[in-house]
Amino acid sequence: MDIKNYEKYISAETLMGPSCVRILEELFEKYPQKFSKDDIILDLSCGTGLSSLVIAKETGARVFANDLWIREEENKKRFSEWGIYGQVIPFCADANNLSFDKGQFKALISIDSYHYFAGKEGFFQEKILPFMKDGGVILIAIPGLKEEYSDKGNLLSDWLGDEAYMFKSAKCWEKLIGSHCRIKTLKTWEMGCFEKAWDEWFSVNNEYALGDLKYYETIIKPYTCFVGIYVKLK
Repeated sequence: MDIKNYEKYISAETLMGPSCVRILEELFEKYPQKFSKDDIILDLSCGTGLSSLVIAKETGARVFANDLWIREEENKKRFSEWGIYGQVIPFCADANNLSFDKGQFKALISIDSYHYFAGKEGFFQEKILPFMKDGGVILIAIPGLKEEYSDKGNLLSDWLGDEAYMFKSAKCWEKLIGSHCRIKTLKTWEMGCFEKAWDEWFSVNNEYALGDLKYYETIIKPYTCFVGIYVKLK
Protein backbone atom coordinates (compact mmCIF):
# COMPACT_ATOMS: atom_id res chain seq x y z
CA MET A 1 0.00 0.00 0.00
CA ASP A 2 1.35 3.39 -1.02
CA ILE A 3 -0.08 6.21 1.09
CA LYS A 4 0.90 8.73 -1.61
CA ASN A 5 -1.99 7.36 -3.69
CA TYR A 6 -4.42 8.83 -1.17
CA GLU A 7 -2.84 12.18 -0.32
CA LYS A 8 -5.21 14.11 -2.58
CA TYR A 9 -8.20 12.73 -0.68
CA ILE A 10 -6.93 13.68 2.78
CA SER A 11 -8.24 17.02 4.02
CA ALA A 12 -9.86 18.80 6.95
CA GLU A 13 -13.21 17.71 5.47
CA THR A 14 -12.44 13.99 5.11
CA LEU A 15 -10.31 13.24 8.17
CA MET A 16 -12.24 12.86 11.42
CA GLY A 17 -9.32 11.95 13.65
CA PRO A 18 -5.83 10.44 13.45
CA SER A 19 -5.22 9.37 9.85
CA CYS A 20 -7.33 6.33 8.98
CA VAL A 21 -5.15 5.90 5.88
CA ARG A 22 -2.03 5.46 8.01
CA ILE A 23 -3.88 3.09 10.36
CA LEU A 24 -5.16 0.97 7.47
CA GLU A 25 -1.64 0.74 6.11
CA GLU A 26 -0.50 -0.98 9.30
CA LEU A 27 -3.51 -3.31 9.43
CA PHE A 28 -3.06 -4.41 5.81
CA GLU A 29 0.69 -4.87 6.15
CA LYS A 30 0.47 -6.80 9.42
CA TYR A 31 -2.39 -9.02 8.27
CA PRO A 32 -2.47 -9.04 4.45
CA GLN A 33 -5.70 -10.33 2.92
CA LYS A 34 -6.86 -11.43 -0.51
CA PHE A 35 -10.35 -10.70 -1.78
CA SER A 36 -12.30 -11.10 -5.00
CA LYS A 37 -14.48 -8.46 -6.64
CA ASP A 38 -17.53 -10.42 -5.42
CA ASP A 39 -16.53 -10.34 -1.76
CA ILE A 40 -18.24 -7.76 0.44
CA ILE A 41 -16.44 -5.88 3.21
CA LEU A 42 -18.30 -3.92 5.86
CA ASP A 43 -16.60 -0.66 6.80
CA LEU A 44 -18.31 -0.15 10.14
CA SER A 45 -18.62 3.52 11.17
CA CYS A 46 -16.86 4.79 8.06
CA GLY A 47 -17.30 8.51 8.76
CA THR A 48 -16.81 10.47 5.54
CA GLY A 49 -15.85 7.29 3.71
CA LEU A 50 -12.12 7.93 3.37
CA SER A 51 -11.43 4.54 4.93
CA SER A 52 -13.93 2.96 2.51
CA LEU A 53 -12.06 4.46 -0.43
CA VAL A 54 -8.79 2.93 0.75
CA ILE A 55 -10.38 -0.44 1.47
CA ALA A 56 -11.97 -0.55 -1.98
CA LYS A 57 -8.80 0.46 -3.79
CA GLU A 58 -6.53 -1.88 -1.85
CA THR A 59 -8.75 -4.98 -1.90
CA GLY A 60 -10.81 -4.70 -5.08
CA ALA A 61 -13.81 -5.96 -3.12
CA ARG A 62 -17.22 -4.37 -2.75
CA VAL A 63 -17.53 -2.18 0.33
CA PHE A 64 -20.62 -1.40 2.38
CA ALA A 65 -19.77 1.93 4.02
CA ASN A 66 -21.92 2.27 7.13
CA ASP A 67 -22.06 5.23 9.48
CA LEU A 68 -24.64 6.50 11.95
CA TRP A 69 -23.92 10.22 11.76
CA ILE A 70 -22.98 10.87 8.12
CA ARG A 71 -26.01 10.79 5.81
CA GLU A 72 -26.08 8.30 2.95
CA GLU A 73 -26.66 11.11 0.46
CA GLU A 74 -23.54 12.94 1.62
CA ASN A 75 -21.29 9.90 1.25
CA LYS A 76 -22.97 8.91 -2.04
CA LYS A 77 -22.06 12.31 -3.47
CA ARG A 78 -18.47 11.96 -2.25
CA PHE A 79 -18.14 8.41 -3.59
CA SER A 80 -19.47 9.52 -6.95
CA GLU A 81 -16.93 12.35 -7.10
CA TRP A 82 -14.19 9.86 -6.24
CA GLY A 83 -15.37 7.46 -8.94
CA ILE A 84 -16.04 4.57 -6.57
CA TYR A 85 -19.81 4.66 -6.17
CA GLY A 86 -21.14 1.25 -7.13
CA GLN A 87 -18.13 -0.53 -5.71
CA VAL A 88 -18.69 1.36 -2.46
CA ILE A 89 -22.29 1.71 -1.23
CA PRO A 90 -23.21 4.06 1.64
CA PHE A 91 -25.51 3.07 4.48
CA CYS A 92 -26.71 4.85 7.60
CA ALA A 93 -27.45 2.59 10.56
CA ASP A 94 -26.71 2.12 14.25
CA ALA A 95 -24.05 -0.54 14.88
CA ASN A 96 -26.35 -2.00 17.52
CA ASN A 97 -29.18 -2.49 15.02
CA LEU A 98 -27.66 -3.54 11.71
CA SER A 99 -30.05 -5.11 9.22
CA PHE A 100 -27.70 -6.67 6.71
CA ASP A 101 -28.10 -10.28 5.59
CA LYS A 102 -26.68 -12.91 7.88
CA GLY A 103 -23.33 -14.33 6.77
CA GLN A 104 -22.92 -11.55 4.21
CA PHE A 105 -19.44 -10.18 4.87
CA LYS A 106 -16.06 -11.67 4.04
CA ALA A 107 -14.46 -9.02 6.23
CA LEU A 108 -15.36 -6.28 8.66
CA ILE A 109 -13.08 -3.30 9.17
CA SER A 110 -13.64 -0.57 11.74
CA ILE A 111 -11.32 2.40 12.30
CA ASP A 112 -11.47 4.76 15.28
CA SER A 113 -15.07 3.98 16.22
CA TYR A 114 -15.57 0.50 17.71
CA HIS A 115 -14.95 1.79 21.25
CA TYR A 116 -18.04 4.01 21.04
CA PHE A 117 -20.52 1.16 20.78
CA ALA A 118 -18.80 -2.16 21.55
CA GLY A 119 -17.31 -1.78 25.01
CA LYS A 120 -19.34 -4.50 26.67
CA GLU A 121 -19.09 -8.27 26.83
CA GLY A 122 -21.16 -10.12 24.28
CA PHE A 123 -21.33 -7.34 21.69
CA PHE A 124 -18.95 -9.05 19.29
CA GLN A 125 -20.78 -12.37 19.48
CA GLU A 126 -24.27 -10.87 19.25
CA LYS A 127 -23.81 -7.89 16.92
CA ILE A 128 -20.84 -8.78 14.69
CA LEU A 129 -20.51 -12.54 14.25
CA PRO A 130 -23.97 -13.16 12.73
CA PHE A 131 -23.12 -11.03 9.70
CA MET A 132 -19.77 -12.71 9.01
CA LYS A 133 -19.02 -15.51 6.57
CA ASP A 134 -17.17 -18.60 7.75
CA GLY A 135 -13.45 -18.01 7.32
CA GLY A 136 -13.98 -14.25 7.45
CA VAL A 137 -11.71 -11.70 9.07
CA ILE A 138 -12.25 -8.70 11.34
CA LEU A 139 -9.73 -5.84 11.53
CA ILE A 140 -10.32 -3.12 14.12
CA ALA A 141 -8.21 -0.15 15.20
CA ILE A 142 -9.27 2.08 18.07
CA PRO A 143 -7.73 4.57 20.48
CA GLY A 144 -6.93 2.95 23.78
CA LEU A 145 -4.67 2.89 26.79
CA LYS A 146 -1.08 1.71 27.08
CA GLU A 147 -2.17 0.01 30.30
CA GLU A 148 -5.29 -0.12 32.46
CA TYR A 149 -4.87 2.89 34.73
CA SER A 150 -7.05 2.73 37.84
CA ASP A 151 -7.69 6.47 37.70
CA LYS A 152 -8.17 6.80 33.93
CA GLY A 153 -11.28 8.95 34.43
CA ASN A 154 -9.25 11.65 36.14
CA LEU A 155 -6.24 11.03 33.91
CA LEU A 156 -8.10 11.57 30.62
CA SER A 157 -11.01 13.76 31.67
CA ASP A 158 -9.48 17.11 30.67
CA TRP A 159 -9.24 15.79 27.13
CA LEU A 160 -12.15 13.35 26.86
CA GLY A 161 -14.59 14.46 29.54
CA ASP A 162 -17.26 11.80 30.17
CA GLU A 163 -15.94 9.62 27.32
CA ALA A 164 -12.78 8.61 29.21
CA TYR A 165 -14.36 5.27 30.19
CA MET A 166 -14.34 4.15 26.53
CA PHE A 167 -10.54 3.94 26.41
CA LYS A 168 -9.26 0.47 27.28
CA SER A 169 -6.00 -1.44 26.96
CA ALA A 170 -5.26 -4.10 24.35
CA LYS A 171 -5.59 -6.81 27.02
CA CYS A 172 -8.96 -5.47 28.07
CA TRP A 173 -10.21 -5.48 24.48
CA GLU A 174 -9.05 -9.07 24.06
CA LYS A 175 -11.21 -10.03 27.03
CA LEU A 176 -14.18 -8.06 25.69
CA ILE A 177 -14.00 -9.77 22.30
CA GLY A 178 -13.98 -13.00 24.26
CA SER A 179 -14.22 -16.54 22.97
CA HIS A 180 -16.60 -18.27 20.58
CA CYS A 181 -16.67 -21.55 18.71
CA ARG A 182 -16.36 -19.63 15.41
CA ILE A 183 -13.20 -17.74 16.42
CA LYS A 184 -10.01 -19.36 15.17
CA THR A 185 -7.51 -16.59 16.04
CA LEU A 186 -7.72 -13.45 18.16
CA LYS A 187 -4.81 -11.00 18.41
CA THR A 188 -4.58 -7.55 19.98
CA TRP A 189 -1.57 -5.25 19.96
CA GLU A 190 -0.38 -1.68 20.48
CA MET A 191 -0.07 -0.24 16.98
CA GLY A 192 3.16 1.30 15.71
CA CYS A 193 1.59 4.03 13.55
CA PHE A 194 0.51 6.16 16.53
CA GLU A 195 2.73 9.22 16.08
CA LYS A 196 2.46 9.37 12.28
CA ALA A 197 -1.32 9.07 12.35
CA TRP A 198 -1.60 11.85 14.93
CA ASP A 199 0.86 14.08 13.04
CA GLU A 200 -1.19 13.70 9.88
CA TRP A 201 -4.34 14.62 11.80
CA PHE A 202 -2.73 17.74 13.18
CA SER A 203 -1.48 18.74 9.73
CA VAL A 204 -5.03 19.22 8.38
CA ASN A 205 -5.40 22.02 10.90
CA ASN A 206 -9.15 21.91 11.52
CA GLU A 207 -10.74 22.97 14.80
CA TYR A 208 -11.01 19.43 16.20
CA ALA A 209 -7.38 18.66 15.38
CA LEU A 210 -6.31 21.88 17.09
CA GLY A 211 -8.37 20.91 20.12
CA ASP A 212 -6.60 17.55 20.36
CA LEU A 213 -3.20 19.15 19.85
CA LYS A 214 -3.52 20.99 23.16
CA TYR A 215 -3.49 17.64 25.00
CA TYR A 216 -1.08 15.66 22.85
CA GLU A 217 2.12 16.04 24.89
CA THR A 218 0.49 15.93 28.34
CA ILE A 219 -2.18 13.25 27.97
CA ILE A 220 -2.47 11.62 24.55
CA LYS A 221 1.15 10.67 23.92
CA PRO A 222 2.14 9.56 27.47
CA TYR A 223 -0.92 7.42 28.25
CA THR A 224 -2.76 6.40 25.10
CA CYS A 225 -2.13 4.27 22.03
CA PHE A 226 -3.97 2.73 19.13
CA VAL A 227 -5.17 -0.79 19.83
CA GLY A 228 -5.22 -3.17 16.88
CA ILE A 229 -7.57 -6.15 16.89
CA TYR A 230 -7.40 -9.07 14.45
CA VAL A 231 -9.95 -11.87 14.43
CA LYS A 232 -9.89 -14.79 12.01
CA LEU A 233 -12.97 -16.99 11.90
CA LYS A 234 -13.15 -20.71 11.31
